Amino acid sequence: MLDRTKQPAMMPMTDFDIQAPERTMLPNGVPMNVLRAGNADVVRMDILIGAGIWHQELPLQALFTNRMLREGTSGMTSAEISEQLDFYGAWVELSTSMNCNFLTLYSLNKHFPHTLSVVADMLGNPTFPEEEMRVVVENNRQQFLVNSAKVDVMARKEFSRALFGDQHPCGRHAVLEDYDRLTTDDLRRFYHQHYRPGNCSVYLSGNISEMMLAQAQDKVGSALGSCRLSPEPLSPLPIPIYKGRRIFIGHPSAVQSSLRMGCPLVDRVHPDFAALKVLVTVLGGYFGSRLMSNIREEKGYTYGISAAIASYPFQGYLVIGTETANEYVGACISEVKREMRRLQDELIPEQELAMVKSYMLGEMCRSYEGPLSLSDAWIFVETAGLEKTFFQTMAEKIAHVTPSELQELAIRYFRPDDMVEVVAGKRV
Repeated sequence: MLDRTKQPAMMPMTDFDIQAPERTMLPNGVPMNVLRAGNADVVRMDILIGAGIWHQELPLQALFTNRMLREGTSGMTSAEISEQLDFYGAWVELSTSMNCNFLTLYSLNKHFPHTLSVVADMLGNPTFPEEEMRVVVENNRQQFLVNSAKVDVMARKEFSRALFGDQHPCGRHAVLEDYDRLTTDDLRRFYHQHYRPGNCSVYLSGNISEMMLAQAQDKVGSALGSCRLSPEPLSPLPIPIYKGRRIFIGHPSAVQSSLRMGCPLVDRVHPDFAALKVLVTVLGGYFGSRLMSNIREEKGYTYGISAAIASYPFQGYLVIGTETANEYVGACISEVKREMRRLQDELIPEQELAMVKSYMLGEMCRSYEGPLSLSDAWIFVETAGLEKTFFQTMAEKIAHVTPSELQELAIRYFRPDDMVEVVAGKRV
């Protein structure tokens, strides 16, 4: 009989293995990665285009080029595209990151030939119609105005600008006037420059049949023509010399202030990344973290505070963020620095570290346990330029890092008295 008054014993994870994709090549040179998993008759298809914010000549160019793919093709209007996808119960997501644009399709297997045809038409034959673009731009402009008045958005933008400078892709943000400057010709130019076979890859995951695979090879293989020119690899761009400083952005009517703090760390390919991930998780990466226990539970300054490593091409940063009452901003900053110094001065207790390791390894398992989420794992590896053994290496390093190693990393990388501190809110 199971005794429900006793919690189950924690079992260490002995192996972490993510199903690797079958890799094939389409006739036009586009690599296709196939992940056959699950029993549900659902398929996910991701098309990656190596053209993100980093590649654009004008603000918003990458975002709107991708967003406009579903606003009309040479064979369908935007209304017909929406009607077809709705009729077959499919969902298409268009998203943009720093180095990629993504077109993602979720579809029932039985309707995949129909939904695939719609997506292939969107990818290969967009027309970027003027009228639809005006509607899309206006909707996004209104959302921009709403977001621009939020203290958390103000703090986030100023934080990245302070770290990278306003001429770097990671620190340059669109302003209201940029919505008026962009034209359909700008989108067509970006599309023809980047949406080509040599700059794309495809991920197909779910209960994939041979017929579905052949259909994807045929439709996607012909959607972008046969030009196989490879993209130019991303190159590091100059970043201003780092200087810790405090920046205040006034918002007289703000009920609470948004706080962002941080300093440079390493990127994902650095040997210290996995151990630093553990250290930052101890500091503020889960609900029982040092920052949450101190600033939320003991002091009651905020409902939540977090710390994470933000990873950009060629650079990573420690980012600590919270929203708090205006009068508690100074106290929050002081307590964050105190917790960072504690990690420099004291060893993390073994019991606390064991709990953090278990949490992190469990999150890795949970994040990639579903058949459709397997694509996320390998898309992450590709877009971040990581080795195929990244997850196994991460799991091993997380499991074996010691308190003394984490203390040494805290001393080497944490800069409690020399961080960028951005506060957006009402001055008190």
